[in-house]
Amino acid sequence: MALAKPPVQDNAYAAALALLDRVPLIDGHNDLPYVIRKDAAARGDVAAYDLTKVHPEVDTDIPRMRAGKLAGQFFAAYVPPNQPNPAGFALAQIALMRDILKRHADVFRPGLTAADVEAAKAEGRIALFMTIENGAAVDGELDALDAYYDLGVRLMTLCHNGTTDWCDSATDAPRHNGLSAFGKDVIRRMNRLGMVVDLAHVSPKVMHDTLDVSKAPVVWSHSNAFTLCDHPRNVPDDVLDRVAANGGVVMATFVPDFISQAARDWHRPARDQYGKAPEGQNHAQVEAEIVARSGPRPKATVAQYCNHVEYLAKRIGHDHVGIGSDFFGWVNPDGLEDTSTFPNVIAELIRRGWSEENLAKLAGGNTLRVLRAVEAAAG
Repeated sequence: MALAKPPVQDNAYAAALALLDRVPLIDGHNDLPYVIRKDAAARGDVAAYDLTKVHPEVDTDIPRMRAGKLAGQFFAAYVPPNQPNPAGFALAQIALMRDILKRHADVFRPGLTAADVEAAKAEGRIALFMTIENGAAVDGELDALDAYYDLGVRLMTLCHNGTTDWCDSATDAPRHNGLSAFGKDVIRRMNRLGMVVDLAHVSPKVMHDTLDVSKAPVVWSHSNAFTLCDHPRNVPDDVLDRVAANGGVVMATFVPDFISQAARDWHRPARDQYGKAPEGQNHAQVEAEIVARSGPRPKATVAQYCNHVEYLAKRIGHDHVGIGSDFFGWVNPDGLEDTSTFPNVIAELIRRGWSEENLAKLAGGNTLRVLRAVEAAAG
């Protein structure tokens, strides 16, 4: 993976940098802990990985996070579907994030409340929020949520690409017609604790069920608009139309197949009927076959990404849109290659006439509002 191309150095880009000096920028989803865990040399050792140096083979490290002007970062304790020891796997990822906090206290501070983002911004640090990506980590025990909360977890994505014992995935066969009774209890417990409910990865029925049950705003930490790109991970209009009433936020994501319909269509032969790669697939071989048959992968762009942001803002309001990169060391859009490129989003929207007020909401204001509302609803 190459480093980001130099940005377009115009008045809009300069204005974007100036804005992000004043207002907090929050990214709703990044899989760096899993990248470190799967790195062939580091194997989960934060010190061996060395976040202080640029890692051009992937997309996230301290120099580029600083260049991207982040004030808040949600890092995921990702648990793969069908992981035989989901709770243990999640705990290992949480331990890795806690090690990042310990080793790089000059860069990160624990993200536990909205106030931590504002404090981090004032200090020139980044508030690191720990999340769990895949509620299978609960492992059938509601009280596990309490333990995760006490460890510092402040958001949980209800499932990943596979349907769990209590939650239907957007990219797997449904088994529960949405959320099971236990799944609805998960939502209630998360509300009580003050843990953000994340509906990225869930089926539309789960989205509706959660909106029916939740007493606090919810988020989609890395999803786009289904109308612009028909990947099942994106949010359909009938769900979007309920977001404002809930007070939630859809954090538009950088994943090319969720941005570009052409990229989504190009990749279909590598995906099953539910839009995910079959287990055990040789990705490199399958994609080489697609290239031989259909030509190179169509690229997604920062402009196409901003089309999703604008669609969401028009459909559900500027108060309900955020940014959730989903950087995980894979193919990224032109102009959004790594964590140094967040200002490109702001610059593109400045060129489209967005006001400073609405840009501040997108960058982090809306996410801060959700955090405060979730905190207020707890207890």
